[in-house]
Amino acid sequence: MPSFDRVVLIFNPNSTGEAQQRAADLRRDLAQRSPDLVVEMLPTEHAGHATELARTVARSGVPLVVSVSGDGGYNEVVNGVMQAGNEQAVAAVLAAGNANDHRRATQEQPMAEAIIRGDVSRIDLLRFTSDGPDGRVVRHAHSYIGLGLTPVVAVDLEKGGKGSLREMVTVVRSFAKFRPFEIETDDAGRESFDSLVFANIAQMAKVATLAEDQGRPDDGMFEVITLRHTAKWRILATAIKASTTGLGKQPSVRTYAFTTVTPLPLQVDGEVVELPTGTAVRVDIVPDALRTLL
Repeated sequence: MPSFDRVVLIFNPNSTGEAQQRAADLRRDLAQRSPDLVVEMLPTEHAGHATELARTVARSGVPLVVSVSGDGGYNEVVNGVMQAGNEQAVAAVLAAGNANDHRRATQEQPMAEAIIRGDVSRIDLLRFTSDGPDGRVVRHAHSYIGLGLTPVVAVDLEKGGKGSLREMVTVVRSFAKFRPFEIETDDAGRESFDSLVFANIAQMAKVATLAEDQGRPDDGMFEVITLRHTAKWRILATAIKASTTGLGKQPSVRTYAFTTVTPLPLQVDGEVVELPTGTAVRVDIVPDALRTLL
């Protein structure tokens, strides 16, 4: 039987992924299979609202907060649950968005079945900390944090709209105009990259994969996937390799720190954060940080 005192489904009613319908279907399924389980539906009203709702819900009891969304919506819910500080709270995601990398990489059973069984697991989270002109910012990520080509494409997708044909045009356009970026580290000094990704899962961007024996979200490490500045045909070759045979073994670390040399966009589970020049950034792994259903 479920080990939660209530289930709260948080969704964007204007989602292109039919989040409201998927949430309603899950509530109906749970009502049939476990009539005594309290299930609520909470629609979001604006960007960041999912974090506020999840934080409020997760403050007391043993709630299961389900984000009916893609990676970005789930990121908001995860951060809200972490901010609540309740060790008994559980967060999970029912895929209903354009980007569902986390659910695709970690799913072990249908969400309704996972809720009824109530088998709670723990996964690591990436923790992003920045210290810049606007003060300190701390955010958690369930799947990845990326700089370079990844956030540039994400920004353009938000401007150009989503949908397979439009996505293809957007990616090609972003690739054509993309320029490398520089960061500074204590070990290597100033370096130039086309892409830099910190990954907590083995699959990204729908098809890109790491080595089969890496990328577990519960191994206490994260992988660093680097693409130093090179010719664009080499970037394309790397993208093709990622989508076919995988990128091979990547360095696994517990922390990575750098300072921005110019203003940079950074992507946290699909959500873009703007980093001013001179921002000190640190990415850490937080082992067993989140109680979840897989």
